Amino acid sequence: MVTRKPTPHTLAFGVEVARVRQDRALTRLELAKLVTCSRSYIAQVELGTTRCREDFAGRLDKAMDCAPTLADAWDDLLRSAAYPKYFSDYPKAESTAALLRAFELTAVFGLFQIEAYMHALLDSEQAVEARLKRQAILKRQNPPQVSVVLSEPILYADVGGASLMKAQCERLIEVARMPNVALQIAPTGRYWELDGSFNLASQSTGEELLYMCNARGGVTTDDPSDILYIVSQFSSIQAHAMNADESIECIRKAVVRWS
Repeated sequence: MVTRKPTPHTLAFGVEVARVRQDRALTRLELAKLVTCSRSYIAQVELGTTRCREDFAGRLDKAMDCAPTLADAWDDLLRSAAYPKYFSDYPKAESTAALLRAFELTAVFGLFQIEAYMHALLDSEQAVEARLKRQAILKRQNPPQVSVVLSEPILYADVGGASLMKAQCERLIEVARMPNVALQIAPTGRYWELDGSFNLASQSTGEELLYMCNARGGVTTDDPSDILYIVSQFSSIQAHAMNADESIECIRKAVVRWS
């Protein structure tokens, strides 16, 4: 699940939720059962990576018999705190972007995946349908420019069997030939200080939204310092990756390997 960078307001509210829960000697799982939500959502609220609704604060009060402690905290801390832009969903920014940049370490870039590959990776039909819907932007009248670097080991990671991987690699060759796509293969899987994949959506207005994968799932941000760092790293990655023709030849070798 994608998490968001916390704000001072969401952090402060989360600390208060955790304090009350711990005072009642409840685990996150126990509290989640009381308010009928997932344990992970309680964790997101406490860590400040989501801004819960006012009615949810009231449900927490009722579940822990502390009303109106958390409702008051929500009113004081979150009512007037507008969502920062990085609380927007990345797919929404992706759908309107003029330029998409991505570096993938573990799997084929989502917009380039075939349906069978999605089924092998994702845990629900709904998730597959959502990803297929996202791919429609490649076929729109004015598609975005797409610049993607894939780590070479992705081509040889067995996701769903040889037949599936052969078809997926053949699809990569197709998209690599699209006029609006620049696809490069990076010969190693780790670059400098980067510890995960990233996706960057740039709008024609200059606004940008960045999604960075990490060990806990991911972070979505529009922080200029984060974006500047990633853009700089992406330039270095591109410079050290294979060029377009070399990349297509590399993918062809993978097709033969899976044949």
